[in-house]
Amino acid sequence: MSHHTLAADGSDLAPETAAKAATARDALAERDDVLVAFSGGVDSSVVAALACDALGDDAVACTARSETLPAAELDDAERVAGEIGIRHETVTFSELDDPNFVANDGDRCYHCRTMRLGQMYETAQDLGIGTVCDGTNADDPGEGHRPGLRAVEELDVFSPLLDAEITKDEVREIAEAYDLSVADKPSMACLSSRIPTGLEVTEERLTRVEKAERVLREWGFEGFRVRDHDGLARVEIAPDELERALDPAFADAVHEHLTDVGFEYVTLDMAGYRTGSVSPGGNGGEEKDDDTDSDGTDIDLGRQYPR
Repeated sequence: MSHHTLAADGSDLAPETAAKAATARDALAERDDVLVAFSGGVDSSVVAALACDALGDDAVACTARSETLPAAELDDAERVAGEIGIRHETVTFSELDDPNFVANDGDRCYHCRTMRLGQMYETAQDLGIGTVCDGTNADDPGEGHRPGLRAVEELDVFSPLLDAEITKDEVREIAEAYDLSVADKPSMACLSSRIPTGLEVTEERLTRVEKAERVLREWGFEGFRVRDHDGLARVEIAPDELERALDPAFADAVHEHLTDVGFEYVTLDMAGYRTGSVSPGGNGGEEKDDDTDSDGTDIDLGRQYPR
């Protein structure tokens, strides 16, 4: 199984970005071996690619499986690890075993990240690996309420993207240079982020959110969230896809499908999708509104949804 290498030592990148990528790769090469906390998202995938490039078989990607990880994301992680050519391990645990996580206070992500990274360290120890690294990038510390970063600091996780001052945009550029399929993949927070702070995280709520979002994904939506307000589904759709959601056929179909998976009521949030809308102080960022599809053609309001 061959692994990807950075195209011509970053010749496809802007000089500054190429230099940062080389810095991160060299820092990884200084380690005897590394285990990458691997979600299959673009950040951890770039770290895995850099690590595989630098260390070959001495780099391992590890994905933590739990109730908060959608099955589709695990499938993606397995696929992308194979694409990179890095050894892929999985470890299974349950965040619901921790009452602090279940309580879903403002530090839920801290408790989650502490448990996940704890599983990474246990796996690394079992494999005789001395370094655990993650995909924190240079933009992450400035993105509002991010208690999970405290766990990264407390556990002394190595963050090569952050240390090399690689921004999110540069991460995507490096992913393209590695020819990774996830270069344009939207960020995907865990399923518990769909449950408002203060409302307990339960397996029932996580399951119906996952099923509801699977329906929207199968219908071709890309930017969305289904927030679970104790049985009321608040559907957020990205501004450039929102007009499609105003189709009466969509309203009928989404109500039918989401009540089938366990929601009592289904609503469409007219403010559209924004990250962190149920987190403390979360108001999301502005996204450009657009009334056309990506190819510039008018949106087809006659689109039919499977019933």
